[in-house]
Amino acid sequence: MQMPPPDPSVLSRRQAIIDALNAALPDAVIQDPAETRAYECDALSAYRCAPLAVVLPRSTDEVSRLLRLCHDLRVPVVPRGAGTSLAGGSMPTADAVVIGLSRMTDVLEISAPDRLVRVQAGRTNLSVSGAVEGLGFFYAPDPSSQLACAIGGNIAMNSGGAHCLKYGVTTNNLLGVTLVLMDGSVVELGGPMGEGPGLDLLGVVCGSEGQLGIVTEATLRILPRPAGARPALIGFDKAETAGACVAAIIRAGIIPVAIEFMDSPCIKATEAFAHAGYPDCEALLIVEVEGTPPEIDEQLALIRDIARRFDPVEFRESGSDDESRRIWLGRKSAFGAMGQMGDYICLDGTIPVTALPRVLAGIGELSRQYGLAVANVFHAGDGNMHPLIIYDANAPGDLDRAEDLGADILRLCVEVGGCLTGEHGVGIEKRDLMSVQFDPADLEAQMRVKDAFDPHWLLNAAKVFPLDVSAPRRDRRLNRTADAA
Repeated sequence: MQMPPPDPSVLSRRQAIIDALNAALPDAVIQDPAETRAYECDALSAYRCAPLAVVLPRSTDEVSRLLRLCHDLRVPVVPRGAGTSLAGGSMPTADAVVIGLSRMTDVLEISAPDRLVRVQAGRTNLSVSGAVEGLGFFYAPDPSSQLACAIGGNIAMNSGGAHCLKYGVTTNNLLGVTLVLMDGSVVELGGPMGEGPGLDLLGVVCGSEGQLGIVTEATLRILPRPAGARPALIGFDKAETAGACVAAIIRAGIIPVAIEFMDSPCIKATEAFAHAGYPDCEALLIVEVEGTPPEIDEQLALIRDIARRFDPVEFRESGSDDESRRIWLGRKSAFGAMGQMGDYICLDGTIPVTALPRVLAGIGELSRQYGLAVANVFHAGDGNMHPLIIYDANAPGDLDRAEDLGADILRLCVEVGGCLTGEHGVGIEKRDLMSVQFDPADLEAQMRVKDAFDPHWLLNAAKVFPLDVSAPRRDRRLNRTADAA
């Protein structure tokens, strides 16, 4: 994995830059190299680089002051929510100041009549639902990391989750943001009703991976809690058969709230870890529906009829809250359980649901070719795949093989009509694969959008775009920085 070399004109001014940050925000700057190491990577921990400094502001005004300062000093900035990015979206460079949102966790407004909540961007995803559950509401996007991940990061990556099959991903539940641009300007996009005047810039910012500005506050749509929900577990003797069953459920016009997939390696790992009582099978689906008891019964009956066509080894319908909890226990524990098997890279590609059988078979063949195990656990209902490539970080060459295998899996996703990412973003992980999906004209158009928001390419500039493609723009910034110094 390549990163651009740090800007020597920034490194040579390190102490002056830190002094200026301390003068702007006393008690908010982390500069000790031993302490900045805590920010040297995000959840893509295979790659690390300690930043020049870290600053933890408490308000939009403080973020504005910091960005204006860094803009005037021509210092690169890497925004950071909770650091749970699996694609390296918040990995710093040695010449960058990390602006972290972990102190910005306030709930600013709750309006049940308008079905919205407004929060600071450092608030965790799960705690947003916690803030409104007493009113009978919830916030729908639910990434697996929802206990820890921040709303600002969710917006940057357009995160999804298990229940997004029915309710959509972040962009479908985001009404407005307060955004601080690199020059310190503060802009409001969207609003309580989700529609602002002019172009849909809110849609541009959601999923822009911290390249256009830093979201400091977010207005989110909240939904009334359903009357009830009940999952069913369906086991199969082949992964491809489970994939075909997913396609059949969607084709039948049934929209469950979630369809989750786990294959045999993942089932075995989670059973050893969480003891959820899953069947011994090659693949299983967890299908959850919601509504009133009669609505749930009707939907599960239709799903049972569809599943029978694929000769399942087990169909287990929850009959109690405890059974529901146990059905979800293994899925919720999957990523932690896989960590017991070794190091892993968690991919994030999206495919048409009808291509699931072909892609699952293709992943199996690629796994055999590379000699590395791949476990699959993903949001099958909307085709958002998360193959987990198991490798040994201490074995020479293993990481390189894992990366090559991951690249081939993502190329397969694009080949069948899917895309490189679903909810994790591009980051540094998939940056150099962008040319697989987009031609030079597509990439140029996307970079012109960044030019408009961040003309000096100071915000998270080593992410998303292949380094050779973005080099002319980044080099222009380096030349201007050298002149300014």
